[in-house]
Amino acid sequence: MAGDPKRALGKKIRELREANGASQEKLAELADLHRTYIGSVEGGERNVALENIVRLARALGTTPSKLLEEVR
Repeated sequence: MAGDPKRALGKKIRELREANGASQEKLAELADLHRTYIGSVEGGERNVALENIVRLARALGTTPSKLLEEVR
């Protein structure tokens, strides 16, 4: 995982979403993104744009830097 930054970011987002008790649909709504996009981000299939990292961080109640801490 440490070798794949997309997977590391996706894992962190999924962990925070689940810790918040939110579904992918709810996170998508809060971040103003599509549910299928959230699924592909969590699956490590997307190269996430900075603007969307910021949206996701806000929706998860954290900062972009916290989302990226696990990315190596």
